[in-house]
Amino acid sequence: DPDMPFVPSIPEDQFILVEEGDPTVIPCRTSDPSAQVTLTNSLDKAVYAFYDSKQGFVGNFPAGSYTCKTMANGVEFKSDEFLIYILRATSQLPVEIEALKTVYKTGETIVVTCVVFDNEVVNLQWNYPGKVKEKGLIKLDDIKVPSQKLVYTLTIPEASVKDTGDYECTARHATKEVKENKKVVITVHDKGFIDLEPQFSPLEAVNLHEVKNFVVDVQ
Repeated sequence: DPDMPFVPSIPEDQFILVEEGDPTVIPCRTSDPSAQVTLTNSLDKAVYAFYDSKQGFVGNFPAGSYTCKTMANGVEFKSDEFLIYILRATSQLPVEIEALKTVYKTGETIVVTCVVFDNEVVNLQWNYPGKVKEKGLIKLDDIKVPSQKLVYTLTIPEASVKDTGDYECTARHATKEVKENKKVVITVHDKGFIDLEPQFSPLEAVNLHEVKNFVVDVQ
């Protein structure tokens, strides 16, 4: 079709997510299999790559915007703009889980954090005692600087004794058969069970070289 030398693309085709180091396809296909097509970057400079009229340009491209050009009956046509996003993805999944504390009282807020390093292509699932009742708020922070890490925070407000148990996060690589899981045990008590009775004042003075004992009764 000389009036439509580039096959129209759907919006989903124009945003290309690719893992770091992997080849990808910029899908500007032509209605004329013998058409001569040029690929240009955002600076309008030609980018050299293998072209297949049924697929588009194939290669390892840096992140950025790309446009295809061709001629039909002496008229230049441009394709839609294609945007490539590079996602950092390692073959390993370094994961750490941490809790500010592991022993709580009823009514306190439990906070557990699961951190995935050097990877943006991850599916993460939580397993914890209150999951069935959907008791828990999950937040994701995608941190780029100084290094890539995904920080998943699970918050359980108004904890009860029933929230005692294993808190486990499982990270799965979105494109590779790799997974990693980490676990921490959280205990929730009905009430506090330790009484501290200091046998000294909030402010104490001591003479130079004097040895002084500070005694606390623990029940």
